[in-house]
Amino acid sequence: MSGSLIVITAPSGAGKSSLIAAALAADPKLGVSISYTTRAPRPGEQNGREYHFVDEPTFLAMLNRAEFLESAEVHGNRYGTSQKAIDLSLAAQRDLILEIDWQGAQQVRGLYPDCIGIFILPPSIGELERRMQKRGQDSPEVIRRRMAVAREEISHSPEFNYAIINKDFDEASQDLLAIIRSARLGTVRQLAQHPELFRLGT
Repeated sequence: MSGSLIVITAPSGAGKSSLIAAALAADPKLGVSISYTTRAPRPGEQNGREYHFVDEPTFLAMLNRAEFLESAEVHGNRYGTSQKAIDLSLAAQRDLILEIDWQGAQQVRGLYPDCIGIFILPPSIGELERRMQKRGQDSPEVIRRRMAVAREEISHSPEFNYAIINKDFDEASQDLLAIIRSARLGTVRQLAQHPELFRLGT
């Protein structure tokens, strides 16, 4: 029995990265896939921690070698998930979070139809814009573009199994953990991990 793929998607500023970090800190059985990207690191980010930062030629070479499970272009930058890293983690029976956009989520669902899809929603569009401005990392023009993209991303939220509204961070964190833990209790997975218990009644 392999681990579960947990696909988490959200518009920029919805709090996805913070919720994932909290889940990883609370649940030692969880892992996270580190994506490759051509965008420049933001202040405080480290190569190999938030992303594998590569240049465009390197990314395209990996793409041509079919090394990515999924890839997409977002805000003018490329992002991709290593197929090898996913296979190794699942074979080791680890539950793995994929922090990807809706385009990548569609690709992953095509290959792993049993993956768990979770969409993180902001409490309102106005609050989402306020959070982007509060970060102080983007110009007003970049924020306008991100807001337009956010509306497109949110339109795809019904494609996911679960939706978490990140109004209160602690509550949203507990919601995320509850979804992950419930997935581990599915009968198919429990039967594979504890077959002897299911024979007690025979």
